[in-house]
Amino acid sequence: MKQIFRSSILSGIAVGIAGWGYLAKNDIVGAVLFSFGLLTVVNYKLKLYTGTAGFVELRYEDGSSRWLKAIGELLFILAGNIVGCMFVAMFTRFSPISASLGATAQGILESRLAIGPLYAGLLAIGCGFIMTTVVTFAREGKPLALLFGVPLFINCGFPHCLADAFYYMTVPLSYTGAHLAELAVLYPSLVIGNFIGCNLYRFMKL
Repeated sequence: MKQIFRSSILSGIAVGIAGWGYLAKNDIVGAVLFSFGLLTVVNYKLKLYTGTAGFVELRYEDGSSRWLKAIGELLFILAGNIVGCMFVAMFTRFSPISASLGATAQGILESRLAIGPLYAGLLAIGCGFIMTTVVTFAREGKPLALLFGVPLFINCGFPHCLADAFYYMTVPLSYTGAHLAELAVLYPSLVIGNFIGCNLYRFMKL
């Protein structure tokens, strides 16, 4: 378990660094730079919530359900991912462009709050589907898909729960503090939406 948690933290750090690059260059170039995060996760075989959710075993060999255990495993990975993102978010405070990073991140958070948890969660399904698809391609020796999939979900406005975690922790504390109640509903909707999207191909096979 310790190894999985360490892997999850490192995965979160990779996503945080990628998110930092995106906030610094908030355009198509930044979206491509964000691919660094997923490329790192796939290359080092790290544990990322959205890179694992579509592949976690939901049934035992005898056919019985292991949904509860699978959800527990995913939440454990998610926790480590968030810790890693938090480390990077703290370092953004020392950046000479920290104000700019925070302002861009706040704009993203404002856009999520504006559409609300229901629609944000529905949009997150699109991100989850893309994530499982490109990771599948990468596992088959086709990593180029990562360079298309990541900019795609960013430009479509599909929330990624870990990228958003990094953004929210980069936003000035005064703003996030004033919206904690809304975030307590919004963030779980992204996690659930990503999970549904990551498993969409499996649900469609049922």
